[in-house]
Amino acid sequence: MFEETIKFIQEAYNTSEFLPLHEPVFFGNEKKYLKECIDSTFVSSVGKFVDQFEQMMAEYTGAKYAIATVNGTAALHIALKLVGTDKESEVITQPLTFIATCNAISYCNATPVFVDVDKDTMGLSPKSLKYFLETETVQKNNVCYNKTTSKKITAVVPMHTFGHPCKIDELAALCDRYNIALVEDAAESLGSYYKGQHTGTFGKISAFSFNGNKTITTGGGGMIITDDEALAKHAKHITTTAKVPHPYEYSHDEIGYNYRLPNLNASLGCAQMETLDAILKNKRALAKQYKDFFATEDIDFVNESQDSKANYWLNAIVLKDKEQRDLFLKETNKNGVMTRPIWALMNRLEMFKACQSIDLSNALWLEERVVNIPSGVRL
Repeated sequence: MFEETIKFIQEAYNTSEFLPLHEPVFFGNEKKYLKECIDSTFVSSVGKFVDQFEQMMAEYTGAKYAIATVNGTAALHIALKLVGTDKESEVITQPLTFIATCNAISYCNATPVFVDVDKDTMGLSPKSLKYFLETETVQKNNVCYNKTTSKKITAVVPMHTFGHPCKIDELAALCDRYNIALVEDAAESLGSYYKGQHTGTFGKISAFSFNGNKTITTGGGGMIITDDEALAKHAKHITTTAKVPHPYEYSHDEIGYNYRLPNLNASLGCAQMETLDAILKNKRALAKQYKDFFATEDIDFVNESQDSKANYWLNAIVLKDKEQRDLFLKETNKNGVMTRPIWALMNRLEMFKACQSIDLSNALWLEERVVNIPSGVRL
């Protein structure tokens, strides 16, 4: 049934061999910088490449400060902690996301609350958030509380799904109105813009990921960005074990985390940042081919929404129903073209079943229909 689609994807990549969903590419100074890092012996958490990588990320996104971490989940954990998320609080987020979003909330001993997503962006819906805030919360001394649980709501965490920006300006306005910190999960959206502004710069603080399957990679790795100097300094402090600076003594003034990004990984990140524009151009060209092809197949390709410029990290299509989706997954994977369904909704998972949620009709609809297709850079 999907022979033409499989053939088109294989021809787009000029291969009949196994085609992964997304794999890293290294065509810049990666080997040069890795050798330089090894020769310097500074391969762990101290070295010039960490500072350089942070500076490159800040400049690229337009943020004032960037703090490198060992992975994206660690970055989001610290971001949430810095805005006051703890065991007495809740965080509003979307059910249609990768598990890391909710894991980071749980690391703070907080509880997620689920509101719906928009179909066009697959990200957190301002309309759904507005409804929840109007009907389920109350303000006390400029703090937002959940009327059902009496817990304070410290943050709203939207996730830019597959690199497609959500309606982040509307979410930011709602957070300001209800005195809630906006913490962007920008793990998938390096190189994505909304109304000309880079994702991750709309809220108080945000987190990016550089896992091996991301647009660029440091092998692992993450990044916190913010315009708040105090938050940036605190983030750097507690991600480096909260050690008080001293030439030789070991003193720590609060609970800290060994979340530092090794210099070895950062050297890879610097080289990858240098090739980011070329990678994004390549991926947008592939997305255009997919869009044109699927228009002839009467299958909806997930295109960037109005006012947004997506990085097209993972390309996605929307099948007509779950039955067609399952058949597509079976036939493509059987023929060596790796595809996968969108994530199972977080509120369906055992550890989050008891969490509060409102109507999630759009998330449920997307869960049954969305499939990711090969999205790596074509060399």
